[in-house]
Amino acid sequence: MKYAAILLALVLSAIPIAGQDNAEGPTNEKALKTYKEGLEFVKKNQTEWALEAFKKADKQDGGHCLACQKKIIKYAVELQDWKAGETAAEEQVTEVQGNKDVALAHFEFGVVLMNEALTKRKDELFARTHEEITKAITATPNFPQALYLDGQALAHLKQDDAAKAQFERYLNLAQENDPKRQRALRFINEPELARARMAPTFAVTTLDGQRITLDDLQGKVVLIDFWATWCGPCREALPHLQETAKKFEGQPLVVLSISLDTDEAKWKDFVAKYKMTWLQYRDGGFTGSIAKLYGVNAIPHTFTIDTDGVLQDEHIGDASLDGKLKKLLARAQELQAAHQPTQ
Repeated sequence: MKYAAILLALVLSAIPIAGQDNAEGPTNEKALKTYKEGLEFVKKNQTEWALEAFKKADKQDGGHCLACQKKIIKYAVELQDWKAGETAAEEQVTEVQGNKDVALAHFEFGVVLMNEALTKRKDELFARTHEEITKAITATPNFPQALYLDGQALAHLKQDDAAKAQFERYLNLAQENDPKRQRALRFINEPELARARMAPTFAVTTLDGQRITLDDLQGKVVLIDFWATWCGPCREALPHLQETAKKFEGQPLVVLSISLDTDEAKWKDFVAKYKMTWLQYRDGGFTGSIAKLYGVNAIPHTFTIDTDGVLQDEHIGDASLDGKLKKLLARAQELQAAHQPTQ
């Protein structure tokens, strides 16, 4: 999974900052034509071509196209084109005006740098992330997502006390239904987790009406399975998943199947017909929020997560998961036994 799971569209959607959806397009006629070509490439899921078009449009517009720069940042992070992402972010910082838009620009620059840092594992990049996010917070102090990201950057720099302080500030501002609240609390108590390859957290209401977040499942091994009824390889892999769910029944394992079906009725009928009795959720396609969060672009796609929420394994296609699960479940049972009160 790409660390681009810190997707701008998801991170920014909850931030009421003016101007973020009204970035000005190119003023140059040639640039506008190229920009529109880029949008067409996006519709066709030709991301690489789209990125090149937006880069060209920005250049044709003299580096003043905010709409181009935002698109470049988004797709550069997805494709790990760090040079393009940093260049666009730097341009955007010089173009915007007003505290809120300045804060957002520095935040987006920080997102680029954080993703690059997580990929390259370089302290220099975590330090640059902290510098950019500090500028964002200076411009707009009550910026919860920036505080959360800064906490992560500081944790990676092993400045644990400073990281805890930012997570605490985030908790004072975050909405009650923000699934990252639980994770922030855990990072305060266990800052080493903020340095781990944590699986992206989310909140869903499953088919049977349960409202869960990934962090609700702390202490259990979690197997997330992305699939769809129209996917032939998914149907072929289903018996293996059924066997796994049955084999480890009663053990600290949670299986969550996330369907990319758009047809709700067809999905429900399929789940009932094939007796998929474990947790089920429908995300509605590759553009669904959970699929985007996990960078899913092919199915079946499974993610195995340990008791701390750390991503231990991912696999595209049918695969035997029993060996990995046995080891993780043995560790989970050891932890459960250690926490049981003595007689």
